[in-house]
Amino acid sequence: MATIRIITDSAADLPLDIAKRLNIAIVPLTVRFGDEEFVDGRDLTPLEFWAKCKTSSELPETAAPSPGAFQEAFLKAKAEGADGVVVVALSSDLSATHQSATLAAQAVADQIPVKIVDSRAVTMAEGMIAIDLAERAAAGASMDDLVTRGEELAGKVGVCGTIDTLEHLIKGGRLKGAKAVFGSMLSIKPLLELKDGLVAEAGRARTRTKAFASLVAAAKAAGPIERIAVTHGDAPDVDVIVAMLKEIPTVHELIIGDMGSTVGTHGGPGIVGLAWIRS
Repeated sequence: MATIRIITDSAADLPLDIAKRLNIAIVPLTVRFGDEEFVDGRDLTPLEFWAKCKTSSELPETAAPSPGAFQEAFLKAKAEGADGVVVVALSSDLSATHQSATLAAQAVADQIPVKIVDSRAVTMAEGMIAIDLAERAAAGASMDDLVTRGEELAGKVGVCGTIDTLEHLIKGGRLKGAKAVFGSMLSIKPLLELKDGLVAEAGRARTRTKAFASLVAAAKAAGPIERIAVTHGDAPDVDVIVAMLKEIPTVHELIIGDMGSTVGTHGGPGIVGLAWIRS
């Protein structure tokens, strides 16, 4: 039976204990504060990132991993006994990460087969695809079956969130349409969603609690969900939405994690995101 290794990138916000348990390798993006550059999750943990956001005069920026970083991960997987690799990549509409992985796969094609799945998602929606594929890989699924499954799940993911300020999203160029800028001016909490691989405005709420209720309602409206995740950027009130999510009867697994710098760069402190895969 072939051994297939699952690799994803740090934009998936995959909790390290889960990655370790399922033997998922993570290729990090980089984050910059002015002239300072850090490797996401390695040089700068999520907690350190959020602390730096509060003290730095510079807005952070991110950059995709180089093809060389992916190539190194692929060859390391081979050295550790993998017969093939399936990569779950950050939405190709949001980053050059998918392109870097593709170039790296071509470079090592004569050494180890690598296939790339465009998650069309970010944060734990991407992460949950990686989790699902890693579980199936451990059970003996083939590369082709894993790719087919990954592409199927990419069409079933949902991502939504709320932020305290649109400053980071607008300056980072990640918000589709700028009309939502008025939300922060009016102390209204903007709601965001991932639509067709891009971040778009999904509405507004007058309070944080109402914003959370809207996110939970969006998850419920998506249909039966067995696994859902909430990630946040140093949000002290995250327990409020966690309690709401526990009331959804079909949810059998709730993953709670820190949002890292890749997504947090564009959302800013206080961001809270939900991610799910429809059953």
